[in-house]
Amino acid sequence: MRVRPSLSALLGLACTFAFGGPVNACDLALALAVDISGSVDEREFEIQMRGLAEGLRDPEVSEALVRNRAAVMLVQWTGTARQAVSVPWVRVSNPADLTSLADRIEATPRLWSIYSTAIGEALLFTAAEFSQVADCTRRVIDVSGDGPSNEGIEPADLHAALGQEGITVNALVIEEGVTGLRDYYRQNVIAGPGAFVLVANSFRDYPARMREKLRRETERQLSMLAPRHSACRDCVITQSNGVITNMKN
Repeated sequence: MRVRPSLSALLGLACTFAFGGPVNACDLALALAVDISGSVDEREFEIQMRGLAEGLRDPEVSEALVRNRAAVMLVQWTGTARQAVSVPWVRVSNPADLTSLADRIEATPRLWSIYSTAIGEALLFTAAEFSQVADCTRRVIDVSGDGPSNEGIEPADLHAALGQEGITVNALVIEEGVTGLRDYYRQNVIAGPGAFVLVANSFRDYPARMREKLRRETERQLSMLAPRHSACRDCVITQSNGVITNMKN
């Protein structure tokens, strides 16, 4: 006897043909990596947290995150060996999840305040956290900072490893009193297909620019998707004695 397929099965098949493969539960894993080095004072830290929360509450951003069933986390970073997950991965499946996430980020206390700027270490630390959201199609690190790296691994040295993991790095640069910072981030920090830098002329501009940045990052751009390296599909980035390697899960 021939069985008529259900509506859900037909919809699933249609999506499979439309996107060239099965539908993933999570389209986007977005890691928000915030610079809290010594050049960032308490007021500027609060502006960053408020700007992130307001950006996540933006109607376009929130709708996209829920639609994509995104996973979002918050990392604070400064000098070498000083990176921490402040808000672990949150699965955004409905507006209430997003509201709770934005509230948690806005209320997040600062962890450090007097240390250097180790961008490469921040990227390495954050990249390793994607192993917890392996089902997500896109992996994006949203890094913000107000100065060049002055300690630890050079961020440009991580580009190949990040590319193997299919991780895109976008940047929001706070260019207050620092000449040439946007070019530094373009050449050394951002990585992956479609990666971009946005510039805030001061911390006052941070919330508006972060909102714009999140809108761009939550758009699904199929032409920009970079598959993981075929020889390293189940790898995670790790570091031992300063040597960057890709290890199987």
